[in-house]
Amino acid sequence: MAIPRMVETVLNEYITLFNEHLPETIEGVYIHGSIALDAYVDDSSDIDFITITNRPLVEEDSTVLSYIHSTIAKKYQKPELDGVYIHWSDMGKLYTNSSDFNRKYHFYNSEKLSFGDFYFNFNPVTWWMLKNNGINILGPDPKDFEFDIQPQQLVSYVLKNMNAYWANRIKTAENSINDLVAMPTNQIDYEIEWTVLGLLRQFFTLKEYDIVSKLDAGEYGLTQIPYEWHSIIEEAMNIRKGIKASIFRSDWERIDKTIRFSKYLITHCNKMIEKNLT
Repeated sequence: MAIPRMVETVLNEYITLFNEHLPETIEGVYIHGSIALDAYVDDSSDIDFITITNRPLVEEDSTVLSYIHSTIAKKYQKPELDGVYIHWSDMGKLYTNSSDFNRKYHFYNSEKLSFGDFYFNFNPVTWWMLKNNGINILGPDPKDFEFDIQPQQLVSYVLKNMNAYWANRIKTAENSINDLVAMPTNQIDYEIEWTVLGLLRQFFTLKEYDIVSKLDAGEYGLTQIPYEWHSIIEEAMNIRKGIKASIFRSDWERIDKTIRFSKYLITHCNKMIEKNLT
């Protein structure tokens, strides 16, 4: 799979800086997310990475890591790096809450380096994508990793995530729709894209036992979801592609459609899983 030239440039400089300031420490750099799914979008997609080190990094390493990331961020506004630093012994582990950790991890997101109990990335979705689609920039082929994620683990995690994180997020949005409408257009766009295509990715996983990109999930949704919801799916896909189109008459209308679609899809997925179990 060909890596976009700009992504390759950023990663090469990142690895060079890492080796310069933390020599003989880095042993693996792996890419997952949209790049691994061959769905990279200029000025939109991040570089989702997992960096493997030969020793567990400690809080004292934060200064050097912050320098590395700030140097890259100043030189390249896009694409942004987004990832976590782990040791080989962490590979494939499934952490469900912070109490499962025996140490803390460095992770970089939204131009900020943090050090703490970062357990969100340690889930079946991340490991499934890494094992099946991951790209090794440095280190052995991820297909040779010893861990294995079963389809049922993937489905169980996604269903739980849909009924916890997503259901709560939609409830909050419904209770604060007037505040959402007052946000700048670019923030509204982000919320619509993130919600509609994010939920459709989960819908795809629950039906097909696999993972796809946001845009591919949108295309899939257009073939599986009733026509009444196609307008908001197309809206989210246009936002993802950077296409300006007037599908809705107002921000209130498209936010309301997003909320109603989300509630429909969560209910539909629960019924679908319940039916499969009977």
